[in-house]
Amino acid sequence: MSATASATDRIFNFSAGPAVLPESVLEQAQKDLWNICDSGIGIMEHSHRGKVFDRVIEEAEADCRKIADISNDYAVLFLQGGASTQFGQIPMNFLSPERVADYPNTGEWTTKAINDAKKFGKVNVPFDGTAENFVRVPTDADLEGQLSSDAAYLHYCSNNTIFGTRYLTPPQTKAPLICDTSSEMFSRPIDINRHALIYAGAQKNLGPSGVTLVIIRRDFAETANPNLMAMMDYRNHIKNGSRYNTPPAFGIYFMGLVFKWILNQGGLESIERRNAAKAQLIYDAIDESEGFYIGHSQPWCRSHMNVTFRLSNPDLESEFLKEAAAQRMDGLKGHRSTGGIRASIYNAFPHAGCEALANLMRDFMARKG
Repeated sequence: MSATASATDRIFNFSAGPAVLPESVLEQAQKDLWNICDSGIGIMEHSHRGKVFDRVIEEAEADCRKIADISNDYAVLFLQGGASTQFGQIPMNFLSPERVADYPNTGEWTTKAINDAKKFGKVNVPFDGTAENFVRVPTDADLEGQLSSDAAYLHYCSNNTIFGTRYLTPPQTKAPLICDTSSEMFSRPIDINRHALIYAGAQKNLGPSGVTLVIIRRDFAETANPNLMAMMDYRNHIKNGSRYNTPPAFGIYFMGLVFKWILNQGGLESIERRNAAKAQLIYDAIDESEGFYIGHSQPWCRSHMNVTFRLSNPDLESEFLKEAAAQRMDGLKGHRSTGGIRASIYNAFPHAGCEALANLMRDFMARKG
């Protein structure tokens, strides 16, 4: 797309990730790719040790801290490898063959995290949603009596992209709490101080793929295994301000722009209200359909980021997707493990797109139901 293309060239992008980004941020990035801060050099050409990038990364960290009121007790890191690298890096740092970690299993991403953690120590799965096809997350009552008495940590995924479930509040535990927030980071207020470590791959709600946000309590980082390869040791990244090696500079720059956009939207409380209203438009269309559309998640733990459902007649799903595409709606096909329909409506996704999908759902049902 050319630099002069207008918003009318864009369609409603329901992709689960890489996903929709704020248009004002995209426009700024277009300019800064050519020449940032009147330096005569684009952001992707600047040294990660130079003054321009110093400003970029310092502002990104400061704005991240402002959004979630992150104290200096925590380090804010911009790392590589995506959230999937964290599945191994976390137990590599904080688990050992003599210790156990708690991992409630709420879907594909926690399953992968569990499999990686087992390579470094013992894993207790206090809740496993496999038999129910991950239609819900555990309640505190589900976890009561199932947690380890001396866990190294409890790891959970706050929002499941594939199945469309979310924790309303973090699990209750005495262990250090670790959260994968990849598909909903900064979509609602988050209690940083309840957690020892929070991480998120950027490509769903924070920026482009290739950078991972990690917020880690400094004293927790100091408890890590002392015998780690340098790139896997959080302490090296803390000491070097996320520049132990050449960082994903463009991703950090872009995430910094998204942070400023979030602040300009009124912060997390405002973002949460907007996201809830967007999701409700689609959930209302599901609930009013009297079974024509069937939501995957149990209603009490429905995600506001990933609305998952199927049609009662599966033969109609491909026709529904074709009609959606004809109406400039893309990325609605459900994950290969669940099928059906998935509408990913992250922070930057417009309210009008949710209205368009809900209207199509009602019109399609009126003609095919």
